[in-house]
Amino acid sequence: MTDDPRRLIRAPHHIKEMNDGFLAQRERGELPFDLPVLTVPGRRSGTPRHTPLTVYATGGQRFVVGGFPAADWIANVRATGGHATLSTGHDAEPEAVVLVELGPEQARPVLEAWPEVTPDGVGIMVENGVVAEPTPAALGELTGVCPVFRIDPAVDPAVDPA
Repeated sequence: MTDDPRRLIRAPHHIKEMNDGFLAQRERGELPFDLPVLTVPGRRSGTPRHTPLTVYATGGQRFVVGGFPAADWIANVRATGGHATLSTGHDAEPEAVVLVELGPEQARPVLEAWPEVTPDGVGIMVENGVVAEPTPAALGELTGVCPVFRIDPAVDPAVDPA
């Protein structure tokens, strides 16, 4: 599936505008919910880039899905070797994390759960041609197209040299 043209789909401009609006509301403390925000340096500029994401927690682990496979945040995460920060609330202290890209067997169940995790997000993926229908089977077929990352805590080598 590496030649799948869906791998080139970027987030539509209105998604970037919507995310900017969410970030501004979050900064002002106006959101009625916690909004997870991933911060990663831009791969060219080094400037911190903030991206609101849906985080799926299950079995004591957390995951994010790259619903638009050519999104800048994905390329930035890959360029940093997965190193980023994640914050969940307006006043929450950012957590140093490492995003670990999963292989197909581990990614498929997360993709299949995605319609239940974020039906609105999957609807946007349907509208933009990433997936044909908002079903677990259709999302499972995105294995190898849409990256899935496990969110691990970053280990401080000064504290844990192992």
